[in-house]
Amino acid sequence: MARRSLMRKWFRTLAWALAGACTLVLGIILLFRFVDPPTSSFMLGHRLASPEQGLHQEWVDLGDISPWMPLAVVASEDQRFPDHWGVDFAAIRKALAEYQAGDGLRGASTITQQTAKNLFLWNGRSFVRKTLEAGLALSLEALWPKERILEVYLNIAEFGPGIYGVEAASRRFYGVSAGQLSPGQAARLAAVLPNPKVLSVVEPSPYVWERVAWIRGQMAQLSGLNYLDGVLR
Repeated sequence: MARRSLMRKWFRTLAWALAGACTLVLGIILLFRFVDPPTSSFMLGHRLASPEQGLHQEWVDLGDISPWMPLAVVASEDQRFPDHWGVDFAAIRKALAEYQAGDGLRGASTITQQTAKNLFLWNGRSFVRKTLEAGLALSLEALWPKERILEVYLNIAEFGPGIYGVEAASRRFYGVSAGQLSPGQAARLAAVLPNPKVLSVVEPSPYVWERVAWIRGQMAQLSGLNYLDGVLR
């Protein structure tokens, strides 16, 4: 009886701890709907791993970013962004089907999932991290409008070693503000997002140029700037 009572007490303590952690995370997510995040887990990780390397990031409101940049990342990373609720189950099923058919396992993360990962989590492919990422993405979609998700994503995404956010990337690579980005410049920034520590905006490899051409084609195919009319109010 004493052992059973101890187990019940342990489970109650664990349940309260989990409930408290969830409430804290949801409170932080709700706060960041209105307050710009001062940093991210990836930026903190960079400072710890490479303290000798500088970190460049400057927040800019979505309205001050060239409209070509949101379109470029949506065309490149998540074309169903206006319609899904944080997790694109259709893309996940397609990726699994391709893997079962013998293709390599590709990512199916949405922009919302990438925002959640960059803001709160760590890099990796573990089941635990992917589960947390999906849960956080659903919470972001429930508590933030789509335009806020895009705004935060574009301000914390890594575009090169130590270069975080589209404003810092625009000024470092092109010498202009994020509001002055051309369609081609936006496409080149979006092209390096899958692996910004290896892929270069300044010295694009043939692979990067292929991605730039594909992204530009997708931007046009998605009806250009009209595609995000329902998102960018």
